[in-house]
Amino acid sequence: MFKYFLLALIVPFLELYLLVVIGREVGFMPTLALVLLTGVVGSWLARREGGRVMRRWRDALARRQVPEEGLFSGALVMLGGVLLVIPGVITDVVGLSLLLPPVRRFVTARLRRAVERRMRDGSLRVTTLGGVGFPGPFPDETVSRTPFPESWTEDAASPSARMRSGASKSEVDAEFTEDEPRH
Repeated sequence: MFKYFLLALIVPFLELYLLVVIGREVGFMPTLALVLLTGVVGSWLARREGGRVMRRWRDALARRQVPEEGLFSGALVMLGGVLLVIPGVITDVVGLSLLLPPVRRFVTARLRRAVERRMRDGSLRVTTLGGVGFPGPFPDETVSRTPFPESWTEDAASPSARMRSGASKSEVDAEFTEDEPRH
């Protein structure tokens, strides 16, 4: 955690230093134009790549398959867009690289391995909000690749189970309780 704090402390100073050096070499107006241009191009690229990722997710879910380009890729596109909008040379280079599909695939593979390792050794805790998810069923080969133990089964009263059983989508299952008045 300390290394992230240190990184958050050092990067802004490096960014400012690089902007001053570039400003001295090429002038104030070209440097300002560069910062504004990377912000505009970054937001356009992030929107385009984000839309592409979302279309692939939607198409895969329509075919009742798990999206190949998962949540990590979508999060990396979003992070890349944010980094490109932040003024600075380092954040622009990192942000632009995260918007490139080959770099994103490489980073996603490393993130996936790290998460799977932490899930296996128990250092990653996953908390859910009582059966929230999207309904299956998925092909058998998809289910067999899940990192979760077989003992984790879906609660029959969960919303996704009720949707598969044919319960009305407009039906709301709620319980009302009265709280004691606050003083």
